[in-house]
Amino acid sequence: MYEFSEKYIKSGFIDKFLINKRTLTSNEIRVLKNNNNKCSEWKSIFVSEFFDPDLIHNSQFHGTVIIGNLSKGVLKFHDLILDTGINNSLIISSVIGDNCSVTNVKYMSNYVTGANVILFNVAEINTSEHPKFGNGIIKEGEDENDRVRLEVANENGGRAIIPFDTMICSDAYLWSRHRDDSVFQNKLLEITDSQYDKKRGEYGFIGDNTVIKNSLIIKDAKIGANAYIKGASKLKNITIHSSAEEPSQIGEGVELVNGIMGFGSKAFYQAVAVRFVIGRNCQIKYGARVINSVLGDNSTVSCCEILNNLLFPYHEQHHNTSFLIASTVMGQSNIAAGATIGSNHNSRSPDGEIIAGRGFWPGLCTDFKHNSVFASFCLIAKGSYQQELHISYPFSLVFTDSKNESINIMPGYWFMYNMYAMARNSYKFKLRDKRKIKVQHIETDFLAPDTVSEILKAMDRIKTLTSLQYNSTYNDDEITGYLLSEKSNELTLVDTECMKKFGATIVKPSQAYIQYRKMALYFALKTLIDYFDSNTIEFSFKTIQDINKNTPYTQWDNIGGQLIPADKVKNLISSIKKGFISSWESIHEYYNICHSEYSIDKTRYSLFVIEKIYNKSFIDFTEKEINDLISIVSEVAQEIYNNSYSSRQKDYEDPFRNITYSSKEEMIEVIGSIDENDFLLTLKKTTNTFIQQLSRFSNSLK
Repeated sequence: MYEFSEKYIKSGFIDKFLINKRTLTSNEIRVLKNNNNKCSEWKSIFVSEFFDPDLIHNSQFHGTVIIGNLSKGVLKFHDLILDTGINNSLIISSVIGDNCSVTNVKYMSNYVTGANVILFNVAEINTSEHPKFGNGIIKEGEDENDRVRLEVANENGGRAIIPFDTMICSDAYLWSRHRDDSVFQNKLLEITDSQYDKKRGEYGFIGDNTVIKNSLIIKDAKIGANAYIKGASKLKNITIHSSAEEPSQIGEGVELVNGIMGFGSKAFYQAVAVRFVIGRNCQIKYGARVINSVLGDNSTVSCCEILNNLLFPYHEQHHNTSFLIASTVMGQSNIAAGATIGSNHNSRSPDGEIIAGRGFWPGLCTDFKHNSVFASFCLIAKGSYQQELHISYPFSLVFTDSKNESINIMPGYWFMYNMYAMARNSYKFKLRDKRKIKVQHIETDFLAPDTVSEILKAMDRIKTLTSLQYNSTYNDDEITGYLLSEKSNELTLVDTECMKKFGATIVKPSQAYIQYRKMALYFALKTLIDYFDSNTIEFSFKTIQDINKNTPYTQWDNIGGQLIPADKVKNLISSIKKGFISSWESIHEYYNICHSEYSIDKTRYSLFVIEKIYNKSFIDFTEKEINDLISIVSEVAQEIYNNSYSSRQKDYEDPFRNITYSSKEEMIEVIGSIDENDFLLTLKKTTNTFIQQLSRFSNSLK
């Protein structure tokens, strides 16, 4: 009756578990029978030397069953306290680790458990003859139609990727792009398939110290150590990564089907995920639905609907009325309540896409039309945006105007009006990163090569539009001078490329240009000084010249949260196509090499930024130009702190913020004192340190 359970088991698979095991003695069989246990073939049960048959009651055994050390003891997890042993359970062709507690497991077939595992009140723990554990592979006798694909970024499946248990966001993004390169796409498929055995006949796995209780169906699942699963409805064809350092948890009513869950992640309260890869230290909860999507590390989604998306690390989406469909969002994003990003049926097929840079924040009740593209750190005000958008201005506020069909864009909005949010984000992201092992590298600073590259392009765009619309006889230097002068304070521009049909009004472009310029220089000089400081290199024109010997990388890609020069990405793709890189492990090592070189690459880029803005080589700077640069950057550093402080201070001084409190003392008790704000205290300290570094830098170049 139970022959199918072992029909496909690989040769030698069982043998490794039989080391130091023996068959039952006649006395042990007698004790087991007296305890109301049944077995179709007692000689097919193998046990360790330390085996107490009195700890097994009212259970049935079929096929080859191997039991580790079993001695009287107690396993405890939170308020659950159970004796070691096997009680009221049906065990078929499975391996039970040392000193486990298996109680009321109605059906357990083809599974291996580690030591000290608790299985309590579980309806089914089963492995089929062709388990894949969430990996998008095919087994012997199957065809391509049996392969699990994640249809990310586009509902039509044109960007589908194959999940695998070590996939990170960088892999998913790399695979989802370059669709016109069939050689590259086929190589990635070959690499993935080569990692896994096509033969059927693997056992499911439950790691050491894992607890599974009050759950219904666990099928074709590989579960790591120290996981805690309570009340799960269905876990099917999945890998749940978990360890003592990064334990994962699954709670009541959760359904996870066809996917990979990262270390230290949690799924609670009726969350559903189907065809997914969820990164490290993520949470999905409160009925969230994640389908055909990749969710990057350190992300939290609740209540919402996420379909066909590729979401980089630190994605936040918390509200019952929001949904996000067919998007690639490059991390550090927050989707507000009522944001309905999914009206992508404006062609004859649901094949639209949205791409948004880091810090994508659509406001309350926003909706967009596919295809649209957003630069980094765009704040989209409440409204219905009924034409396709191409917002190329980073750190901008986008809003509608009831009087006009065009949209309004205020570039550099965050720098002018809410520096506290920008500066605090970088601070809080680092605090929220609970990953013990950081496979996915993530850039969290709002000023980095990707965003500064966008800033430089936006500055050029503002200059081009100013020349076209204000005075086409001005040369480049004259346009720059005009934008930096007070004469341009009332200037507005029209950019026809930002929205289909109606274009956009660019609000306060000269103020934005000034802010962009200052922030780019701040990034550049801070990067340069940080590099010198961290590598204990003396400031001098000679050392700067040494750094600048190699041509800087000026084009950067956000690859899953990691910033990599575009040329290095091209080199990776070429190496994969030629077979020089032939495993995902090697690809991850390439990411690591890029990360190890990131500091010097970013430093060279920072010199490029300074030289582009000043339009001359840094080693040719006059003392006046150096003083000008240091003065600007010092001013920006102080402004970042002052503006962050004043932004937060408004919350304490605004009379309408005070009306719910009976006294100032009560307000401070509720929201805390501004003078004890950890972020502001840290920012003040780092600002003072940086200004001192600037002074040393200035003195060393004189």
